[in-house]
Amino acid sequence: MTDTDLSPGWDAIDAALAPLYPGIEPMHYGTIIKWSLGGDDPLDGVSVYRRDDHWHFVSYGMSELYDKESDDPDVSGWGFEFTFRLGRAADEDTPPVWALNFLQNLARYVFTTGNVFEPGHHINLNGPIAVDQPSTLIRAAVFAEDPELGVIDTPHGTVRFLQIVGITLDEYAAVEVWDATRLLSVLSAYLPKLVTDLSRASLTDNPAVASAIDEGVRRDGSSTGGIFTDVVDWRREGAVTVVRLGANAAPRIGRIMLAQVDHRRGLLVQSAETAVGFRAGEAFAVEERDGLLEIFLAPADAAELARVLQPRAGRYDIVPGLVVEIEKTLIRDPDGEVVEEIG
Repeated sequence: MTDTDLSPGWDAIDAALAPLYPGIEPMHYGTIIKWSLGGDDPLDGVSVYRRDDHWHFVSYGMSELYDKESDDPDVSGWGFEFTFRLGRAADEDTPPVWALNFLQNLARYVFTTGNVFEPGHHINLNGPIAVDQPSTLIRAAVFAEDPELGVIDTPHGTVRFLQIVGITLDEYAAVEVWDATRLLSVLSAYLPKLVTDLSRASLTDNPAVASAIDEGVRRDGSSTGGIFTDVVDWRREGAVTVVRLGANAAPRIGRIMLAQVDHRRGLLVQSAETAVGFRAGEAFAVEERDGLLEIFLAPADAAELARVLQPRAGRYDIVPGLVVEIEKTLIRDPDGEVVEEIG
């Protein structure tokens, strides 16, 4: 065996899985053309283990499997490998292909943007998690440490097994006004091992869950300090500041902004061109610094702004000196055709 045949990172992942699956050979799906050789798939492979009630997917490729290439001696590669637990029907003998593609898509996002995922991060998937199951309510995801695998040491540094947990949009709204990790601590009583179940209803319909969310939001506020949206800008009209937002994002901005201001914190709303910050204040005021507009709002003014931020196009006076314009949002298909109008 030559040095190029060695894969200490891969071996470390296998060693972490061995106590959990003693003597069990997983179904392994390898990549034909590796990313380093110009292929489209960043992961070198995904192993899938069959459990009584779910499939357990584990990625190979977010960490350094072969040679140490990064400058950080304490962390291997991106510092994690994906895991995903997906509910399995009793008669299901092979894992669904869409889940393998889903993991590759998430890996591709990290490799192309450099943005890494960590426990507590969350993402709106902008559609059903499984493209072939349009009726599923699972349309967002949060990230947590895998409850059985945790963090391991490898010859190339530490690797965290980062589990993807599918959630509904109602639950995602709760994440944004509260906190992903705290929400998962509530949902875990109903989702053993945080398995993603495509057939389940939203747990926010459960009175005990809804009560825990309401109490948590009142107690903690929101951990979401910033969001990115396609439409946000501002201009001056004499003494009046006019802020423009898209109808699709308006309710989300209102919910998070109110949760932040109520706890004397702020929310930064960014687009590719500019940013507007909403912050708690004693009274309405605006400040401009290096192209960033900061709007200070008293609690009553923040409540009025949240009330106005609905998916209805129009021009709205919030307080003297502040106007919000809500612009209609056009949803387009991959061919550029408008398939939905919001506002």
